[in-house]
Amino acid sequence: MPSLTIDFFHDVVCCWCFNISSRMRGLAEEFDLDIRHRTFVLQASRAEMAARWGAPEDARETILGHWDACRQVGDRPELVDIDAMRAAPFDYPHGMIAALGCKAAERIGGQAAHWDMFDCLQRAHLGEARDIADPETVLAVARDLGFEATVFGDAFDDPHTARVVEADRQLARALQVHSIPTLIVRETGARLVNGPREDLATQLRAALRLVA
Repeated sequence: MPSLTIDFFHDVVCCWCFNISSRMRGLAEEFDLDIRHRTFVLQASRAEMAARWGAPEDARETILGHWDACRQVGDRPELVDIDAMRAAPFDYPHGMIAALGCKAAERIGGQAAHWDMFDCLQRAHLGEARDIADPETVLAVARDLGFEATVFGDAFDDPHTARVVEADRQLARALQVHSIPTLIVRETGARLVNGPREDLATQLRAALRLVA
């Protein structure tokens, strides 16, 4: 069976990405997929958060409404703690710092490390109400994953890491990616429609038939 390469555009702050990431882990093994992780930062700063959502309290309530909708169709709704984020003592975080953390992990350990870092940061954000816009949070998650602190910190601070985050943004624009999660089958150009695991599997089987 030929393998497929999937460009997976995501943002750590995106609850819908949380749902599909866990499903794609099982499907990647079942279908021998090559998942290429692409950071897609919805808002990259507090200023961009304010421009998109308005006041911080308004941003929090609107986004947590999205969390609720996402949790209702999630496989593990208990891992999304809306009440904890509502009570968190910081503004709802933007995704740039977490994206730098994911790309730092990728530079050290490749795509698998990026995915592990992404999933752990999502759990910190969605389930533990930690501030993933704080570099110290990202560095702590990296240490918990087993990255050597100095090596990870150097990769995180390296300007090249910010450039590869921007390169993913440029790729997204070139591919006309406007929302996340977006998963593009490189061999066919098809975009997977987010849904239950079996729906995703059906779409992958169709793509495999086209390239067989």
